[in-house]
Amino acid sequence: MPNPSSEHPLVRAVTGDYLALVDAEVPGLVEGLYLTGSVALDDFHPSHSDIDFVAVTARKPGPEDLAGLRRAHARLVAKHKRPHFDGAYVTWAELAADAENAAPGPHAFANGFQDGSRAERHPVTWQTIVQCGVAVRGPSPAEAKILGDPDGLESWTVGNLGAYWRPLWTRMSRLPSAEGLAALGTAQAAWSVLGVTRLHHTLATGRITSKTGAGAYALTAFEQRWHRIVEDCVRIRSGGGSRYRNPYRRRTDVLAYTDMVIRDALAVR
Repeated sequence: MPNPSSEHPLVRAVTGDYLALVDAEVPGLVEGLYLTGSVALDDFHPSHSDIDFVAVTARKPGPEDLAGLRRAHARLVAKHKRPHFDGAYVTWAELAADAENAAPGPHAFANGFQDGSRAERHPVTWQTIVQCGVAVRGPSPAEAKILGDPDGLESWTVGNLGAYWRPLWTRMSRLPSAEGLAALGTAQAAWSVLGVTRLHHTLATGRITSKTGAGAYALTAFEQRWHRIVEDCVRIRSGGGSRYRNPYRRRTDVLAYTDMVIRDALAVR
């Protein structure tokens, strides 16, 4: 059954308008449309969530197809500036194979469009479709041939912790840096705390979870001394304000928690 997020009027309006526009610009190209991200994980917040998608094309898009896709997305942005409709275009053959072998292809992000990008072509995207993807067009995830690769998912998750999250933590720990200053804000706090927790959850369970789901997981997986910062970031995620009176204290807790989770996640592996 559809989850509540996929039935949200805004999600239905944006996806419906997208399909009408793309079909008008490049008839027959988009054979499948799967929603991933917060919509698939039932954690969509219309005030700040994006609508993430994977569109499956009948062929590898050529120059005329790319021009049509670009026009379709530009027209969609003109009608719906928010939420962003972000996602990748892949072929059925690419979905049935190792995600990391998918060739660079069209990608829409934050109201922009790239002809050739590697963004979102990784095992987390494929696994999200397999686990809970919402089929707006095309066969259900259970009926489609989509490669679920537990070993690839684990390897990618470990790599992301080392290549993205650990360097980000290092930059955040230096207050004079842009990331260090950003860590004083609520958005960066929630992104960091819930982001690394999602990866810990994946390594521990083999499944993808939402940011809110990661917060619930943290309250059972980690000691009580970490609960304050986790609960605060879940509150921020849901649109509430932080209960920390001192942003420097919150930043200290964010850094300590993030470092702990990265270390523990790699030990879980």
